Amino acid sequence: MKVVLIFQRLFLLLIGSGILLGCGTQHTLKRAAGQLIGNELSNAHVGIAVFDPQKNRYRFTHQSDKLFVPASNTKIVTCYAGMKYLPARFPTAIFQELDTAVIIVPMGDPTFLHPEFAVHPLMNRLKDVKKPIYLSTTHWKTLALGNGWSQEDFSEGYMTERSVFPVYGNRVHWFQERTKKENPSHAADSIDLFIYSNPEISWPVDFGKAGSRFSVVRAAHNNAFTLLEGKEKQARVSVPYITNGVKTGLELLADSLHTSISIWEGPKEYTARLIRQDTIYSQSTDSLLSIMMHRSDNFYADQILLMASQMKKGEMNEEGFIQDMLETELKSFPVTPRWVDGSGLSRYNVFSPSDMIHLLEKLRTEEPWERIAAVFPQSSEGTLRSISGLSGTSIIAKTGSMGGVLCLSGYVRSKDNRWLSFSIMINNHTSSGAVLRKRIGEFLSRL
Repeated sequence: MKVVLIFQRLFLLLIGSGILLGCGTQHTLKRAAGQLIGNELSNAHVGIAVFDPQKNRYRFTHQSDKLFVPASNTKIVTCYAGMKYLPARFPTAIFQELDTAVIIVPMGDPTFLHPEFAVHPLMNRLKDVKKPIYLSTTHWKTLALGNGWSQEDFSEGYMTERSVFPVYGNRVHWFQERTKKENPSHAADSIDLFIYSNPEISWPVDFGKAGSRFSVVRAAHNNAFTLLEGKEKQARVSVPYITNGVKTGLELLADSLHTSISIWEGPKEYTARLIRQDTIYSQSTDSLLSIMMHRSDNFYADQILLMASQMKKGEMNEEGFIQDMLETELKSFPVTPRWVDGSGLSRYNVFSPSDMIHLLEKLRTEEPWERIAAVFPQSSEGTLRSISGLSGTSIIAKTGSMGGVLCLSGYVRSKDNRWLSFSIMINNHTSSGAVLRKRIGEFLSRL
């Protein structure tokens, strides 16, 4: 009887200790959240969610079911779509050889002739074609600029136009190099300045007033550029060009390929005899996803969403694809979001922290952890370098920021060595981003 009483007391003691530990954890997180929010965010909109998958419960929530503008946290949803619908190497085009011509059906590959990539299988194939080449674009069902984008930023690299057939990343990549002259004619003439572009262009180019940093500005309604010399020895600026559908890209490609490509305007069912049809594959999907997530590349994100749409629906239509996703794979979101683009450039996007937790757990369930860890930025990588107080591999997450918006969602290793899912979303703040990132790091270090 005494043994039974001893075990009963021990059992009750363990339960009580667990309750106290849970209460202590909640109190610690509540205090840490209070320090995160602070006086500076008293007028801001703040949502926090921390989920423990092993216990299948939230460790902490604060306005987790409210909707927030996620900025580049939208790329987490795009990453999910890319992982689900793109093969290990994503297709760049369908190559249809007829007896009299070749028809290319582009798949939205953002890496075609992009200087960031060394291998371009489609270009290698096009070089061997001796017949007339046509481009079919009937599967393009959207616009160059996304819904809700800030169109006055047309000359900024993060506002690159989308297209069915991107060429050189739909940007002109400008380079400035300063070198010392070997034989200067006089003391004031000791520097050679070289400014050039990739691709080379025949469009209007002018020079503006020199400044401390090299910059390039494109005209609002045509592909004319103004170059402003900087003091850097080496500098690079990438500026979006106006795509004009695919016409601008085909013009640039013709200069590189030394032959023209026409837009196919014939019937969908070709009357000419089909000799063969091949799918040409491009880069590794995960390499593209990793760049998108680490660098927060808007152009890659929006093209990935359109490529996923092409793979699932047979057309590039982000609105239809998103609606389909929200009615099928993502219908279980706890709070119905508004999702309009792949990059998060649009302020029309709204998600809740609990939506982000749901998506992170869905990723964890459906994809190998090693794949997630390779694609997402980790501590001190990519955009996570701005989050202080985290080291090693303690965090795997994606940032998101724009005016008045700062978000961070992903996975964090807790003090008890568990990978927790978390989402911190801040809207309508007027505080210093550096201060808020420091406080976010301090909050996460308490978990």
